Amino acid sequence: MRPLVALSGLGSVLLASSAFAEEAKKGMPQLDFHNPLTVSQVVWLAIIFLVLYVLLSKWALPQVASVLEARAGAIAGDLEAARGAKEAADAAINELTSATRAAQATARTEIATAVDTAKAAADAQAAVDNARLEAQLAAAETRIAAARASAIGALREVATEATSVVVTRLTGSPADTKAVDAAVGAMLAARAQA
Repeated sequence: MRPLVALSGLGSVLLASSAFAEEAKKGMPQLDFHNPLTVSQVVWLAIIFLVLYVLLSKWALPQVASVLEARAGAIAGDLEAARGAKEAADAAINELTSATRAAQATARTEIATAVDTAKAAADAQAAVDNARLEAQLAAAETRIAAARASAIGALREVATEATSVVVTRLTGSPADTKAVDAAVGAMLAARAQA
C-alpha cells in the first residue's frame, strides 16, 4: 500500500507540475478567472466594497456631513457676531469722534472767552497802573523841578560868592554885588537854555 500512496503522491506532484507549467504559459495566476480561488477573491472584494460603500454612505458620511454643517453654522454664527461687534465698534468710534469734536469746540470757545477776559482784565490793570505811574511821574517831575530850583538857587549863591571872591582878589577892591549877581544870573539862564 505504501508504494501505491507514493505513486499517487508522485502522480499528483507530476500533475501539479504540469499544471504549473501550463499556468506559466497562460500568464499571471492572480488574473486567471478560470481558477475558482480568483473568482471567490473578486466576489469577496466586491462584497467588501459594497459593504464599505453602504456603511460609509448610510452611517459615516452623514455623521461627517452633520459635523461639517455644525461647524459651518458655528462659523457663520461667529462671523455674524463679529459683524455685529464691528458695527458696534464703528458706532462707538463715530460717537467718540463726534464727542471729541464737540469737546474740542467747547474747549476752543472757553479758551477764547478766557483769553478775552484775561485781556480785558490786563487792559484794565494796565490802565490803572498807567494812571498810577503817570501820577508818580508827575509827582517825581514836581520834586525834580523843586530840587532843581533849589539846586540852582544854591548854585547861584555859591557862584555869586565865588565870583565876588575872585573879583576881590584879582582887583583888590570889593566887587559890586548887583553886577556879579546879574552876570551869574545871565550865565545860568544861558546854560539852562542850552
